[in-house]
Amino acid sequence: MVAFGKKLKERQIQEWQGYYINYKLMKKKVRQHAQQIEVGTQDRRHVLKDFSRMLDNQIEKIVLFLLEQQGLLASRIAELNEQQEALQQQPDIFEISQLREAYREVGRDLLKLLFFIEINAIGLRKILKKVDKRFGYRFTDYYVKTRANHPYSQLQQVFKHVGLGAVVGAISRNLHELQEHQGSYLSIYDQPALPFQDPVVDSMKAAVDRLTHSTNFLNFLAQHALIMQEELPTFEEPVDDQKYHFISLLLNLVNTFLYMVNTYIIVPTADDYSMSLGAAATVCGIVIGSMAVAQVFSSVYFSAWSNKSYFRPLVFSSIVLFIGNAMYALAYDFNSIAVLLLGRVFCGLGSARAVNRRYISDCVPLKLRMQASAGFVSASALGMACGPALAGLLQTNFKLYKLTFNQDTLPGWVMSLAWLIYLVWLWISFKEPSHVTEESSAAQESTAEPVENDVLEKGLKQALLLSSEDKRVTEDGDGEFDGSDEAPEEARGPATSIGSAYRLLTPSVKVQLLIYFMLKYAMEVLLSESSVVTTYYFSWSTSSVAIFLACLGLTVLPVNIVVGSYISNMFEDRQILLASEIMVCVGILLSFHIISPYTVPQYVCSGLILFVSAEVLEGVNLSLLSRVMSSRLSRGTYNGGLLSTEAGTLARVVADGTITLAGYLGESKLLNVTLLPSLVICIASIVATCFTYNSLY
Repeated sequence: MVAFGKKLKERQIQEWQGYYINYKLMKKKVRQHAQQIEVGTQDRRHVLKDFSRMLDNQIEKIVLFLLEQQGLLASRIAELNEQQEALQQQPDIFEISQLREAYREVGRDLLKLLFFIEINAIGLRKILKKVDKRFGYRFTDYYVKTRANHPYSQLQQVFKHVGLGAVVGAISRNLHELQEHQGSYLSIYDQPALPFQDPVVDSMKAAVDRLTHSTNFLNFLAQHALIMQEELPTFEEPVDDQKYHFISLLLNLVNTFLYMVNTYIIVPTADDYSMSLGAAATVCGIVIGSMAVAQVFSSVYFSAWSNKSYFRPLVFSSIVLFIGNAMYALAYDFNSIAVLLLGRVFCGLGSARAVNRRYISDCVPLKLRMQASAGFVSASALGMACGPALAGLLQTNFKLYKLTFNQDTLPGWVMSLAWLIYLVWLWISFKEPSHVTEESSAAQESTAEPVENDVLEKGLKQALLLSSEDKRVTEDGDGEFDGSDEAPEEARGPATSIGSAYRLLTPSVKVQLLIYFMLKYAMEVLLSESSVVTTYYFSWSTSSVAIFLACLGLTVLPVNIVVGSYISNMFEDRQILLASEIMVCVGILLSFHIISPYTVPQYVCSGLILFVSAEVLEGVNLSLLSRVMSSRLSRGTYNGGLLSTEAGTLARVVADGTITLAGYLGESKLLNVTLLPSLVICIASIVATCFTYNSLY
């Protein structure tokens, strides 16, 4: 992984090179001041004052150049406006075409300026992060608090780009008026929803979106998917139109949706199916969890396979899922619990979510990647809600050619048909992109940190998780080597095994993965044992269980909207993280059967608190995880997305196994026995979170 300082130098516009933040110099100063504080040759207060002055000078240099360039752009637009006024009197097609090209040229220069601001903002954030880490003092809070709200603040000019928004508007309006439909009296202000397809305007809008909070919710959903944006902007965005194919993207999202439906469609009836085959109701834990067991292995080989192809893994996935669901349905007539379990194992072996993630990361243009990532999470949430709801509708019983169709087998038959239809559509419509090698595409893959939208949106007020630093030349949380801007080639490469990937994890990343394991464990216990628990305590029918689970699933998107658009702007992510963990713990405590009788309101309310809090926790946790994970885990087979998937899948396996083992103690003790490990893991994650943040801050 090339260090940030070198990447910054490579991305700089040569003629503006003297106006960028001097990242290398400031990084050197941070090391010098840290050493001075450590040996006691300089007072901490003096060092902070000296560094603040240096940072002020750097920002002033950036802002003065920014204002100068804004003035030049405004002058050019004013001259073009005069030419446009003259053309209205005597229209000339050739001159109009030249004028439109002149406006586009101004737009391209504005795009350079927008990238200039973004690169400097990212560099500024990284320097502040290093100061907090090396000085052992929350310098970021002090610096932002004293500069951001000052009437003469130059820091605001970097983040509140009002003047640039006016220039974007002027270029967009004039290009719109010079389109081929001259003679219309309507402007972009009269028809704000009117599509305008000029590539320059599209590029400017994408760049401005990265500098505003307009994509806040999409960014939050994208972090759920752990598909991140480029760390540094690129002036010439590498979008290959032949590589991007909308129908192929849609097929990946449909695959995600169907797989989540496939996962949860059996939950309301798994206990009844187990008993009909002569097993205990709590064997439903193994039935549900066997899919997750297989997914532990399928995630690895699908991730490796996606290095070479997307089409073939998706075809293989569809065939295996078709066979697995058919076996699940046929187990009833074979009267075999082994066939039932084998069918679910086949379903797990067809999990292509790693391919779906990789396709979005590699083949979707940067300007659409955030929306595609949000679509991935939305498809998963919709599938999670539709699965139990569909099971509730399949309440029938008949035979056809010695095959039984009832509430137990119909989920298997319906999903087999769905995967068969999907396979035909996939074969006809999917377009395999021109697949590059992993090494050449690595530079274009998403990094462990997203584009610093949060920094730009929140004015650097959000605290940052920092990884602990090795005494030798080691890699910190942003994937940058403190000892040098260069590193050995083997140190910069992606992880080549699960073991090497694990060794790249810092203590803060391990805590985030523990939290992820905890929330997935708690959610799986709640969902998988719901049919057994509600039947034992409340005598609920399959339809009632299905409605309850579907309602839980439908809360996912509304909760993400509230958190992504509002709560994340009001509180720091680490505050939301800790509060969510505590609420998950509260939900678990309220779920225990301590006072008799155990009532429906207690179960439903505690389950809702647990599930919603876990959803909030998942989004914030993955958001923080994306920032503290090494950038070497952003690419290759053993990437950060795979690690988080494996952590969540292992949690589901352990939870489902716990349900089955607890069943041997009797259904009356099932609820409390399965909740106890959830409570222990939750408390451990809260303690780990508090300890980690106290040591870092």
